[in-house]
Amino acid sequence: MVDFLIGLFLASLIVALFTTRLYRLLLWYSLNSLTLGLLALTIGSNIDDDGMLVTGVITILIKAVGIPYILKNLSQKFHFVRQITPEIKVQYAIMLVPAILVFTFYLSEPIVNMIHTNANYVAISISSLFLSLLLMMEHSNVAPKIIGFLTLENSLFLLGITATNGMPMLVELGIFFDLLMAIVVINLLFHKEEMKV
Repeated sequence: MVDFLIGLFLASLIVALFTTRLYRLLLWYSLNSLTLGLLALTIGSNIDDDGMLVTGVITILIKAVGIPYILKNLSQKFHFVRQITPEIKVQYAIMLVPAILVFTFYLSEPIVNMIHTNANYVAISISSLFLSLLLMMEHSNVAPKIIGFLTLENSLFLLGITATNGMPMLVELGIFFDLLMAIVVINLLFHKEEMKV
């Protein structure tokens, strides 16, 4: 089940890279967050960690439902263009994605030897970080950059729960606080974008 959810997490991120519609990008981010929450619930139930179970539920409610709903409302309020064309051409992106995946599998080898965990999980988590950065870089519009930033946070959370097999609750609360600050910054960016229009 964990393997399936991690594969679905990575697949939703890869599809998001090639999405050219804003609402579809929000849908893929929502699916990405949903798989992350289900993954936290699965790992939490496997290791009998109540904190991880609570984090999984909060992740599903806030990231998979709340944030996409807020972003969709803000994009309608500020009349954002729904067509988001990536600045990186599709043929280059198709070559970049497998290159990033192969590179991160080699990059994760020394890390796996230190922490004694599943190499595939850590490699996929690190590749998700790079793919999230690529999502941020390939768009000039503010909305896809925000979604890329939020996906980057998802990837960091995935790395934490797969590399350490569960994170301390304090670290998870710190991540959610960072996310709250990100929402404030997002609101400011939307206002700035509206002033340009």
